[in-house]
Amino acid sequence: MRRLLLALPFALLPLAVAHAADEHDHDHEHGSLGAHEHGVGRLNAALDGQTLELELESPAMNLVGFEHLATTDADKAKVAAARAQLEKPLALFSLPAAAGCKVVGQELESPLFGDKPDADDHDEDEADKDGHEHHHDHSEIHAHYQIKCATPGALKTLDLANIFNTFPATQKIQVQLISASGQQGAEVTAKAASLKF
Repeated sequence: MRRLLLALPFALLPLAVAHAADEHDHDHEHGSLGAHEHGVGRLNAALDGQTLELELESPAMNLVGFEHLATTDADKAKVAAARAQLEKPLALFSLPAAAGCKVVGQELESPLFGDKPDADDHDEDEADKDGHEHHHDHSEIHAHYQIKCATPGALKTLDLANIFNTFPATQKIQVQLISASGQQGAEVTAKAASLKF
């Protein structure tokens, strides 16, 4: 299952490359769509049998309102509040009680949480040569959830309305969803926040 989800970005790579080339040609018309864009989050969702895997990636700006390391008490409180919300995926993703879902694993990662993976240390050194700002401009928050649902048939839709309500700076989420009915990609907004499984 994990392998399926990790393979997903590679499956989408040709599409992303083609899209990037297209964006490059028409840059002046509709702006560049980078991987890290404020207001835009990304979600990979895969339902395999009773297991639902969700991977949410978002610029920290969307979730806490800034991307620098929290130093003031007010900023630390915002980070703690966002983390507390992210630790409740059943509420955040509005999973129906009828599906009997339980979180069996979750990982939250962000430089803002002070648990930056060692692999990123090298990037920070590189950023310092270019200018310190470069590193902090692109703080991301990654949340990975593994959820077991006793009655997966009750999962009719993936409703992201609570993400938009909880984190109003998030304007749209690019979703890749894999389920028994196939693979679909969509861009959801607060006005149209749900996808059918």
